[in-house]
Amino acid sequence: MDILSMAFIVIGLTVFEIVSSIDNAVINAEVLGTMSQKAKKWFLLWGMLFAVVVVRGLLPWLIVWIANPALGPIGAFTATFSNDPRVIESIARSTPILMLGGGVFLLLLFLHWLFIEDKNIGLPTEEFFLQKGAWFYALASVILVGIVASAINYDPYLALSAVIGSSAFFITDGFKKNAEENEKKLLSNVNAMSDLSKIMYLEIIDTTFSIDGVLGAFAFTMSIPLILLGNGIGAIVLRQFTVGNIEKIKKYVYLKNGAMYSIFFLGIVMILEGFHIEVPEYVSPLVTLVIIAFFFLKSRAFAKN
Repeated sequence: MDILSMAFIVIGLTVFEIVSSIDNAVINAEVLGTMSQKAKKWFLLWGMLFAVVVVRGLLPWLIVWIANPALGPIGAFTATFSNDPRVIESIARSTPILMLGGGVFLLLLFLHWLFIEDKNIGLPTEEFFLQKGAWFYALASVILVGIVASAINYDPYLALSAVIGSSAFFITDGFKKNAEENEKKLLSNVNAMSDLSKIMYLEIIDTTFSIDGVLGAFAFTMSIPLILLGNGIGAIVLRQFTVGNIEKIKKYVYLKNGAMYSIFFLGIVMILEGFHIEVPEYVSPLVTLVIIAFFFLKSRAFAKN
């Protein structure tokens, strides 16, 4: 992998991390508005280190290590830069399993948003799907059965990864819904919770919302250092928006749409990779940047009007 390719991947990861975490930034900003200056500074410093190093660095590293236990912790971190044939073979065996599970997770995440979640209508078809919300469960079930049935022909572990991906989606979806309810309670009674409790609450929320970005990152690269760098830069930029520019960000009403269509595309790429269909490495960052640029420009035009 040359320097230009790595830079392109990092840029794609950074942009994807920013737009996919807009909802998280809005929650952070609203809760931070109820906290003391000292608590805000503590959260923005140590909370940022936790978000970047622990969540966006440790989680993808653990995923690769669990999928390749023979590599050990150091080997899992540096695997994609290794010339050792055993390391290359181990990563090659585990990549389809990681990709299919992550792809199923992202595909269900997109379909849930498309059919069920309230949204600013960015494309005419979104209103149609929103009116057919009950279809989500039927469609998700049919897609999962089809993927699992196809995966069994390749490898039972591949089929298992698809089921794990769907389970991860429903678990995190439950956490997110619970977080939204707790946020309303917290903001309606701001004095009932200490600043320390609010900080802990925000860290849990950040961890829950970051799973989308972490899994999506594997569609860009299997390199843990590049994922840490790209997602880390995105998380730092987002924290700065949280402090001073969140109201401006809210005006870009279609950024969430861009994030979700990017998630849909990345999910498809990961599913294809899971079935051993090679997708060029530059495709994920390129298409992600194009999709997000389209909805960014659409949002800016809306804001001006």
